[in-house]
Amino acid sequence: MLDICLLGTGGMMPLPYRWLTSMMARYNGQSILIDCGEGTQIAMKEKGWSPKPINVICFTHFHADHISGLPGMLLTMGNAERTEPLLLVGPKGLARVVSALRVIAPELPFEINCLELTENEQTISMDGFRIEAFKVNHNVICYGYSIVIDRIGRFQVEKAMALNIDRRYWSHLQKGETICTEEGTFTPEMVLGEARKGLRAVYCTDTRPTESIAAHARGADLFICEGMYGEPDKQAKAKENKHMTFYEAAELAKRADVQRLWLTHYSPSLNRPDEFLPAVKKIFPAAETCRDGKTIELIFEDS
Repeated sequence: MLDICLLGTGGMMPLPYRWLTSMMARYNGQSILIDCGEGTQIAMKEKGWSPKPINVICFTHFHADHISGLPGMLLTMGNAERTEPLLLVGPKGLARVVSALRVIAPELPFEINCLELTENEQTISMDGFRIEAFKVNHNVICYGYSIVIDRIGRFQVEKAMALNIDRRYWSHLQKGETICTEEGTFTPEMVLGEARKGLRAVYCTDTRPTESIAAHARGADLFICEGMYGEPDKQAKAKENKHMTFYEAAELAKRADVQRLWLTHYSPSLNRPDEFLPAVKKIFPAAETCRDGKTIELIFEDS
């Protein structure tokens, strides 16, 4: 089960009814934060989720509406007596940017590790899942992120019994471990069925449509994509500022055959995103506009 919450859905500047860009995911006791705009802590508090168990914070890019909330977030983690190391992931220059922001958060009781992305695509392996970073097309270096949970096949009891594998090894094989005994070597492939469908949630903002987005969003359970502009006459402005319209995001979702599309990162001038949803649904029926705090629980198909 993967919990996803859009903490903030605004771009450029916070509004009384819309915090800046941030998304939080929770899986198996671990938390992932993507972007940390101004107001992220308040949105998290309103949601009732805690920053303490956050294992990793990923940044799409270094514009202020995506990272300005970091110093306060770090201080809050420190005040919560966090001692575990924190991993920060972002484009090249991350360590320099974080160092500058920490001028106002200099003393923390935990270690910060910075992983700077240098390739067009990079994978960060975590405990039980992975984060795939992929470069998109903004006016500064910018990345999208996929949270991917793979799922192995079912344990085949009859195969294990036919091979006379001791029952005490079954749980280890089910976890993907190889067992070496006097009777021989047993691998997970010997007792597991075909891999089952896992979960994939994709998040990208501040970009024009790209092949990398379509490729990483292919078949995603949830595709969270920026829709900076809903007004049809803002197409030229979207191209100029390297953002997307609702309709371009919908075309991407359709092309990638995703399960559902969440639109986010709205322009401050976009007061009522819902007004444009009927036209978007003509392109991709499973599209939704989002408000701060929108949450979904993604579950495995055969759970």
